[in-house]
Amino acid sequence: MNKLLTSMFALAVASVTAVSVHAQEIKGDAKAGEQKIAMCIGCHGIQGYQASFPEVYRVPMISGQNAQYIVSALNAYKKGDRKHPTMRSVSGSLTDQDMADLGAYYEQHAKVPPVTKTPKVPDANVAALLQKGTCMACHGDNFSKPIDPSYPKIAGQHKDFLYVALKSYKVENKATWGRSNGVMGGIAKQFSNAELKAMSAYIASLDGEMKTVPQSKFR
Repeated sequence: MNKLLTSMFALAVASVTAVSVHAQEIKGDAKAGEQKIAMCIGCHGIQGYQASFPEVYRVPMISGQNAQYIVSALNAYKKGDRKHPTMRSVSGSLTDQDMADLGAYYEQHAKVPPVTKTPKVPDANVAALLQKGTCMACHGDNFSKPIDPSYPKIAGQHKDFLYVALKSYKVENKATWGRSNGVMGGIAKQFSNAELKAMSAYIASLDGEMKTVPQSKFR
């Protein structure tokens, strides 16, 4: 299985590289992005804000996330590879330049000086699950240094969001919910929901670079 996943990773990296080259052709402007965040702050700009579809979970922190990943995620919602009615509606209204500007804005929105911290060690069961999923092969050292900027940082992300996101890769043939991604689908389907929840809890416990930065109207 690991050999198969390695081959899938290689194909995914090649595909992402092609997307990344296209994304780099469109330069994002953080100042322009600040003028385009009205549709984002109602959920991502409120600390502790919870979504209720398909279940209750905290919306992801995106301040400090990789710009290219934000662009990649928005494109996935726009194309329907990620099925979520609200995000599909939002992304459908955005141009490629809009996405690049939003990515640039949120990448620098929570910039903090790097801090050297002692890594947390997972218990044996979780460590075995992470090794089985070869998660660090893409998400990088301590899950905060992805091998490609089109992949997300996930260290410190909300555990309930991580859990829902991972489960969504197991969903098939649903009109309004699920994520189509060959690599992540192959990985997530190896695990029970209980195992995905345990992995999510550990990754969420790590020190991460992302934050929810409240907008002034929500402070």
